[in-house]
Amino acid sequence: MEDSYVLHLPAAGFEEFHLAFCGYARCRPSHSYGPATRPNYIIHFILEGKGCYQVDGRKYYLSAGQGFLIEPDTLTFYRADKEAPWSYLWIGVGGTKAESYLRDIGLNHRQLIFQCGQGERLKRIILEMLRHTDASVSNQYYLQARLYDFISVLTEDLVVDACMEDSRESGYIKAAVSYIRNHYAEGLYVEDIAQYINVNRSYLYTLFVNSLGIAPKDYLTKFRISKACEQLILTDSSIEGIAEACGYHNPLVFSKAFKRETGITPTEYRKKNRNEAKQHLQASQDELEGIGRDVFVGREEDRKKR
Repeated sequence: MEDSYVLHLPAAGFEEFHLAFCGYARCRPSHSYGPATRPNYIIHFILEGKGCYQVDGRKYYLSAGQGFLIEPDTLTFYRADKEAPWSYLWIGVGGTKAESYLRDIGLNHRQLIFQCGQGERLKRIILEMLRHTDASVSNQYYLQARLYDFISVLTEDLVVDACMEDSRESGYIKAAVSYIRNHYAEGLYVEDIAQYINVNRSYLYTLFVNSLGIAPKDYLTKFRISKACEQLILTDSSIEGIAEACGYHNPLVFSKAFKRETGITPTEYRKKNRNEAKQHLQASQDELEGIGRDVFVGREEDRKKR
């Protein structure tokens, strides 16, 4: 579980680079998210505590002052430490030049981890964003401006971890994951993945279990269900249409697989998560006032320092 504040935005009018959502959370011990895919680039920054981020067969053990990038359509998993669970903020971005802009500041597929000493300033920007929940034109421009503020502050003393050389095994995993990402909607089988990266099925199984802690068949299922969850929340497509788009040509097989992974049916998932999204946007006034006081105090401290 986590105590979180989240702001989701409607379709953006800023084509090249725009804010999709942002949030702040205090996680409980061992709270985890995933394995799941996301439709946007997401920057997480750790304010307190520590945890683990897992992607492409690699595990990164991170703590306060560090952050990580999640790329679109990439299956990731992250978990808070059981002794010192992390608190973090996040900001999701999209647009035709999002990849280019992130690459300009040093973040890309091979360099996902960074350090920054501006945690308190980043937190204030996110908390201010969370107070602007209506969809007015004025708010849209305000939030777009704060997005650029966030990137500006982040880059003041951003230190990106040096890129690591890929081993042969991680190369296989990346190729397999990329193949799944591009073909999951088709009638894809584990044997197809093994043939694509030119290894036998037994070795593919060993690679996935050793690197990702999961069998390739289960990875493929989780990826498909993750994409289905995304569509259930973000679109009004029918259950049958979503099943087909995620590689399930039989809606009944899809529903059974979905319930096995999530514990509820696709219809129940859609209703539950849309209600929760509304609740996040209607966070209690007392909590928001508390956030406002924190922001005001921070501004006063900055003014006195100047």
